[in-house]
Amino acid sequence: MPDYHLYTLPNGIRVLHKQVMHTKIAHCGFILDIGSRDENPDQQGLAHFWEHMAFKGTVKRKSFHILNRLETVGGELNAYTTKEKLCFYASLLESHFEKAFDLLTDITFHSVFPKKEIEKERGVILEEMAMYLDTPEDAIIDEFDNVVFTNHPLGNNILGTKESVSSFTKADFQGFIDQNLSTDSLVFCSVSNWSFEKVLKLAEKFLSEVPRIEKPRKRQPFTVYQPKVVNLEKPISQAHCVIGCPAYSLHDDRRISFFMLSNLLGGPGMNSRLNLAVREKHGLVYTIDANYATYIDTGLFGIYFGTEKKQLKRTTSLVLKELKKLREKPLGTLQLHTAKEQLMGQLAMAEESNMGLMMMMGKSILDLNKVDSLNEIFDQIRRIKAAELTDIANEILREDNLSILNYVPAK
Repeated sequence: MPDYHLYTLPNGIRVLHKQVMHTKIAHCGFILDIGSRDENPDQQGLAHFWEHMAFKGTVKRKSFHILNRLETVGGELNAYTTKEKLCFYASLLESHFEKAFDLLTDITFHSVFPKKEIEKERGVILEEMAMYLDTPEDAIIDEFDNVVFTNHPLGNNILGTKESVSSFTKADFQGFIDQNLSTDSLVFCSVSNWSFEKVLKLAEKFLSEVPRIEKPRKRQPFTVYQPKVVNLEKPISQAHCVIGCPAYSLHDDRRISFFMLSNLLGGPGMNSRLNLAVREKHGLVYTIDANYATYIDTGLFGIYFGTEKKQLKRTTSLVLKELKKLREKPLGTLQLHTAKEQLMGQLAMAEESNMGLMMMMGKSILDLNKVDSLNEIFDQIRRIKAAELTDIANEILREDNLSILNYVPAK
C-alpha cells in the first residue's frame, strides 16, 4: 500500500500528499510537465522567463503583494525550471498552509505578465546569464548538453540566448502557456503533518474553478548522437573538462543500475573511484564528480573536473582508465555490497528532506504515474548483479561512445 495519497480532480489536476508527523513545516507546490525542451527555436529561455514572471503580478495581486504574502509569516516562495519541468513551490509553518495554496494557485494560473515587469526582469535574466558565463564550472555543464544533444531542444541552455530573452513580449508568454499548459500534466504536491482530507478540501476550494485543459504532448524525440571532442579557449586560469554521453531514460529499468554505477564512479562520497584515483592519489583536482540525469526518452551521463592546464591530458587519461576498469573488471562481492549500501544510505538521507521528498514525489507521478517507496527502491538496488554493471559499462561507457568538452585557458 502506498504511503502517499493521490486524487484527481474533475478538471484533471492531480493532488498528491504525504502526511509526515512531528513536523511544523509544510512544503507544497505545483509541478508542471513543461520545460525548456518544449520551446520552439525562437522560444529559447521562455519557460525560465515564465518562472521569473510568475512573481511579477496576477489578476488580483501586484508583485509586492506576491513577494510579501508568505515572507511576512516566515515562509519561503520560490521556483525552478529544468529541461522537462517547471515548479512553483513554498515552505512555511503548517498553520499558514492555506495562504500558500491560494498564492501558488494564483501565480500558476493567473499571471498577467505586466510589460514594465517584463522589461525589468529581462535585465535580471541577462545578468543571470553573465553570472553563469563567469562561472566556468557551471557554464561547461550547460554547454556539454549542446555537445551531446546537438540540434535538439535538450541541448539548449535553459536560460536561453541573449537574443531570444531580449525579444520576448507578453504575447510570447501567453502563447507558450496556451501551447503547453494542460491540467492533466501538472500536479499539486505537498508534504506536511496535515491529513489528506484537509489538503483535499483546500484543493477543491482553490482549484475547482480552473477549467479542464487538454493538450497532446508533442516532444521531439532524441534519436541521433555523434560523439565528439570540443576544445574551447576561455579567459580562465584553470582547465575544465566534462566527459560523458547519452544514457538510459527514466523509463528504462536499467537506470537504477546505471545510477549506482555513476555513484560508484563519482558520487558525493569521498571514497568514489574518481576522487580516490585522481584527487587523493595524484592531487590533480580539487573537484571531480559524476552525474546522471534522466529524461523521458534518454539520459545524460557526465564526469566533471577542473585541473591545471598542463595536467589536462593526464587527468583525462586517469578518468578514462577508471572507466576501462569498470568495463573489464566486474565488482567483487564485497565491492558490490558496499556500493549498494552506500547508495541506499544516501537515498535514505535525501528523503529526510521533506522539501526534496515533495519535489521527487511530484516528478515521479508526472513521469511514471507512481511513487516508489524507499523500500521498493532498496529492493531494486539489492537485486543488482555485478555482471549487469559490467554489461552496462561496456554498452554506455565505451571510449568510442564518449564526448569530451574542454575549456582551456586562453594563451
